[in-house]
Amino acid sequence: MTDHRTLRVALLGAGSVGSQVANLLLERADELAERTGARLELAGIAVRDLDAPRDVELPRELLTTDASELIVGSDIVIELMGGIEPARTFILEALGSGADVVTGNKALLATHGAEIFDVADQVGASVSYEAAVAGAIPIIRPLKDSLAGDRVTRIFGIVNGSTNYILDRMDRDGLAADEAMRIAAELGYLEADPTLDVEGFDAAQKAAILASLAFHTKVSIDDVHREGIGSVTAEMIESARRAGYVVKLLAVCERLQEDGEESISVRVYPALISREHPLASVHGGNNAVFVEAEAAGALMFYGAGAGGIETASAIMGDVVSAARRHIAGGVGVGESPRGTVPVAPIGRIETRYQIRLEVADQPGVLETVARVVREGGVSVAALEQTTIESGEGAGRAQLVIGTHRAKEQALSDTVRRLAESDVVERVASVLRVEGE
Repeated sequence: MTDHRTLRVALLGAGSVGSQVANLLLERADELAERTGARLELAGIAVRDLDAPRDVELPRELLTTDASELIVGSDIVIELMGGIEPARTFILEALGSGADVVTGNKALLATHGAEIFDVADQVGASVSYEAAVAGAIPIIRPLKDSLAGDRVTRIFGIVNGSTNYILDRMDRDGLAADEAMRIAAELGYLEADPTLDVEGFDAAQKAAILASLAFHTKVSIDDVHREGIGSVTAEMIESARRAGYVVKLLAVCERLQEDGEESISVRVYPALISREHPLASVHGGNNAVFVEAEAAGALMFYGAGAGGIETASAIMGDVVSAARRHIAGGVGVGESPRGTVPVAPIGRIETRYQIRLEVADQPGVLETVARVVREGGVSVAALEQTTIESGEGAGRAQLVIGTHRAKEQALSDTVRRLAESDVVERVASVLRVEGE
């Protein structure tokens, strides 16, 4: 049997992902040793409650409530506690002790990533975080390494499996939003605080991380324009279907050029995607991310966006890389130099809208609506009129307006003027169109 150097691994957190990581480290110790050239010794597992039920039965002697003591003397620290504190403090302690860090903590990186990466660079350690975005899908390493010599122009896709599950059930099974959300919660798709998923916070954190990597600049959660799916109704889903679209919660990160000046846009919102687009066929809790680069062209990454064992796969990939670095020697590879490309306000992006209006069913309405849209500098691409047969709006006409591409500011101002028009009873919904 080959003799291997031993590397001590500290695991912070034993939830659904942490317990699976611990199990892989213990069960595959010999295989990992041959793969990395080092025996990965699980030195201990820091938990809040020694007696809490866990997905995997773990050796009791490995459990401890003293994370700081466990960190001291460890070569690799895996942080899977989640949240900001005490995770931030423990990661900084680990870096200060010379350990490499592996984490899946998207909230922490989106808020304090710049601080953590600066400390890692100062001490020559590495921070790996493949599991922070899109679960098992390898997206961080391709952006960080494979595309580092290219120029990424746009990233967009589905990065939150919970909301994708909800919208998918509404679209394919005709469920109401409340019913789809209830089932998602029962299946464990939603966070303990469902607003993190439903209101787009989770996706916004991931968008900030992706934009920081892709555009080599500092992007925090506060820079991300965020809208959740709370306003999406079964009626909106059905209207999208009739027009050949599906509703998805999208994260969009892109470079903008205006008057010779470059900026970036980072945003999360529910949007319409053509049913012919590959993202339309991303069902259930899966994720998919498109990356567009000047030389590489369009790339698509697809797979499981969540799940204990799936996310553990991404964690273990980072652990193997960290172990190999320890064996090879040398300092950790730092993050790309972080510039200061400004983040543009949402009003500067260009997109298309689908606007649904309830209007009085009387002569002259179409002419009035068309004039308001035209005066707003927006061009109509499609117009559908139907009569509402039942419900609160029975007897009114419904107009579905599809616009050509225009500045977001012009589009939103036009919607405001429509809402104020005498002929418009209600702006039923406004959705952006992406992927075209």
